Amino acid sequence: MSREGSLEAPTRHPLNWQDEKFYDKEDLFKELERVYDICHGCRRCVSLCHAFPTLFDLVDESDTFEVDGVAKDDYWKVVDHCYLCDLCFLTKCPYVPPHEWDLDFPHVMLRAKAVKFREEGATFRDKLLSSTDTIGKLAGIPVVAGIVNSVNKNSSTRKLIENTLGVDARAKLPEYHSSTLRKRLSKNDSAQGEEAGPTKGKVALFATCYGNYNAPSSGEDLKAVFEHNEIPVTLLEKEQCCGMPKLELGDLEAVAAAKEVNIPAMVKMVDAGWDLVAPVPSCVLMFKQELPLMFPDDADVAKVAEAMFDPFEYLMLRHKHGKLKTDFKQPLGKVAWHVACHQRVQRIGPKTRELLELIPDTSVDTIERCSGHDGTYAVKKEFHDVSMKIARPVAKKVTQSEADHYTSDCVMAAQHISNTLADDGDPEHPISLIRKAYGI
Repeated sequence: MSREGSLEAPTRHPLNWQDEKFYDKEDLFKELERVYDICHGCRRCVSLCHAFPTLFDLVDESDTFEVDGVAKDDYWKVVDHCYLCDLCFLTKCPYVPPHEWDLDFPHVMLRAKAVKFREEGATFRDKLLSSTDTIGKLAGIPVVAGIVNSVNKNSSTRKLIENTLGVDARAKLPEYHSSTLRKRLSKNDSAQGEEAGPTKGKVALFATCYGNYNAPSSGEDLKAVFEHNEIPVTLLEKEQCCGMPKLELGDLEAVAAAKEVNIPAMVKMVDAGWDLVAPVPSCVLMFKQELPLMFPDDADVAKVAEAMFDPFEYLMLRHKHGKLKTDFKQPLGKVAWHVACHQRVQRIGPKTRELLELIPDTSVDTIERCSGHDGTYAVKKEFHDVSMKIARPVAKKVTQSEADHYTSDCVMAAQHISNTLADDGDPEHPISLIRKAYGI
């Protein structure tokens, strides 16, 4: 069979999730068998995550040593280990569209998750862990926040939670803040910005669930850095979870419901001349890629995708046009920077590293390996050991670098690396390091 087209840039087909054939289990399993057979014959992605070793072990332990010898029920074991990082599609696979084999492993996994969710629903734990807004609002109540944080650090209560909910007692859980980011930042919808290249020079911040409830200080640091560069920052009128946790669960209707809240609020700001920024790579990717693939004919979704930027992408675009201040006052020394998977697949380049390297007497050790966290994967009892195994090479590189700081644009990945290092301290967000370097 010809491999013509394999050297062309990868392209994604829209996710045909509203077609009933998408949920046809028999048709799904035919596609799973086809995809698994191609992956088995290639094995190029074996080091990316645990989905591929799981598949290859199933094949190697079967009677035929081929995919046809694997029990269909065992196909789900592969699906369960895929957390939709998209790296196989964008960095490894030679058979993605426009190749005639038309292989999109993440989308096949997403389809399988959606079929399983429609047929079986989800466990209480999985529904709870993916309901980030609900957890944040409850855990963020002033008295409740303190109790939740204490419970999450207590070994006895964590063991009880593990036995009842299946949340691994060894997993590092985030703290909750009653003083959320949206409470800390004020709206300033009348500010003026100076255009530079594709940027309008003023941004509406999508706080994100994690940034709002768990890491509000990084959002404050983002605002300080942007405003130091004369880029006004305001908040969206309202927001809901971007939908990524529900997407990974296969609950596509919940993703659509979140879109109906977020997109109108974002379009309102874009129409008023604001760009959009979010501090968490997964949320940026949701609006840049996942929603456009789910709603390819929605003009408002396309408008938001066009206006959405990673924070460091935005700042480096400003730098390209002479609009970034480089009046750094404090060197950072050596920084070990873990590249978040959902930042890599945005295809924007290593903008975080580029900005950090503008700081005098600062060098960056780049770590391009998955941390194994995936939002909820690492905290689940059945996956925690695997997630730690995936994270160990990252932690080893952090240790070997003897860096003054270690960081990741994905705060959850950074926390997982910290857990793997058995580090009691908290890693620093890259935007917080930039604020420190500016001395503001």
